[in-house]
Amino acid sequence: MAEKGILMVLSGFSGAGKGTLMRRLLEIYDNYALSVSMTTRSPREGERHGVEYFFVTKEEFEQTIEKEGLIEYANYCGNYYGTPRAYVEEQLQKGKDVILEIEIQGALQIKKKFPDSLLLFVTPPSAQELRRRLEGRGTETPEVIAKRLARAGEEAEGIENYDYIVVNDDLEVCTKEIHNIVNAARNNPIRRQAFIEKIKEDMKSFKEGANE
Repeated sequence: MAEKGILMVLSGFSGAGKGTLMRRLLEIYDNYALSVSMTTRSPREGERHGVEYFFVTKEEFEQTIEKEGLIEYANYCGNYYGTPRAYVEEQLQKGKDVILEIEIQGALQIKKKFPDSLLLFVTPPSAQELRRRLEGRGTETPEVIAKRLARAGEEAEGIENYDYIVVNDDLEVCTKEIHNIVNAARNNPIRRQAFIEKIKEDMKSFKEGANE
């Protein structure tokens, strides 16, 4: 049976490059699985239902909440976002490290429900660079960009709740850094409880033998 995977939460300011980082992780390494979130926002150009997101109506989303089909959800800039439960649990049992791209409200919900989850916060090297990236995308109006920058100011207050901060200045360097963090986290005692119990049990025989 495969060792259970790590539930990994990747958060960060809008424009920090979370989506690009996740795609690069999936391209280079084979131990990751990306959880597809559900949202009520409209698709951006090129986004596909069931690939980048499950795009649903507000009514459909709220029905999913009632059925306890989400492990977390939050309202961000007027739209719901949430993580479907079944796919995540299935991939973890297969030994995959599941990446959730969610914002800070959802991340803290995950940490409460899954204390062994790994929370990473992605940020550009400066606030000025964040503004430049948002404006450079060309997909949103100045009003939406202003709203996202204001939201970033709020999110900055919660960065200290994460396990690690990752500065996304160079894509390849940042991707490798995240992978190294996940590998190190795999050996944290909170994620090796079954192994620890087995070792402790096996060691009892040495102690018992010495007392004979």
